[in-house]
Amino acid sequence: MTFFADLTSRQVAELSAGTRTPVLLLPLGAIEPHGPHAPIGTDPLISHGMCARAADRLAADPDVRVLVLPALPYGVTRFAAGFAGGIHIGEETLHALLVDVGAALIGQGLPRILLVNNHFEPAHLTTLRRAAETLNTEHGGRVAHLDLVRRRNAQRLTEEFRSGECHAGRYETSLVLADRPELVDEPLMRTLPRVPVTLAAASPNAGFKELGMTDAYCGSPAEATAEEGEATFGVLTDLLVEAIHELGTR
Repeated sequence: MTFFADLTSRQVAELSAGTRTPVLLLPLGAIEPHGPHAPIGTDPLISHGMCARAADRLAADPDVRVLVLPALPYGVTRFAAGFAGGIHIGEETLHALLVDVGAALIGQGLPRILLVNNHFEPAHLTTLRRAAETLNTEHGGRVAHLDLVRRRNAQRLTEEFRSGECHAGRYETSLVLADRPELVDEPLMRTLPRVPVTLAAASPNAGFKELGMTDAYCGSPAEATAEEGEATFGVLTDLLVEAIHELGTR
């Protein structure tokens, strides 16, 4: 089985006694607008897609037993203020939720948890890093965060991702087309002009509207393809599998 929630209580209790080291993947993101063409659940959709692919790839691995936890789709998303569909939770709420979930698992003998996130608002990322640190220092966890914006990871992803013009642009829209194409309004998508806004350089107090993202996207969604999305999912899965193996040996 790939998904933690599909196990019985007895099967969960047996995980830590097995010959394979359990590694639990927690898909994260935010519910927020992704242009007029892509779903508000784009971020957790991508995280879940990465996790499912990695778990499938490692299904027969002799060393690790990979399971995907139910996603936590809500995050810090002040940038999306003023647009319909954004659901913001504060840093302390997110931190407390992650720590409670992680501590519950660690207390059952499942300390290896990998946070898999595709929402890159700076305050959200800072909170994920802090939650991992709290779980490790205060609860005895072996929790890691696959940080895609770190240079060593970002340099393996697409040019648009590295540029920072990647909110609901070619990068993210291609991933949704690869995984859930029915959720993209493709005729509308093909009409959207490039919006040259680099979120990587944005002020923490800025919002999409203040940055010039009047339709809640930047980059070039009209150039998105399912083929690019599948290729990018391949790279994302490579990164995740590497992180799983690293965590499994701790």
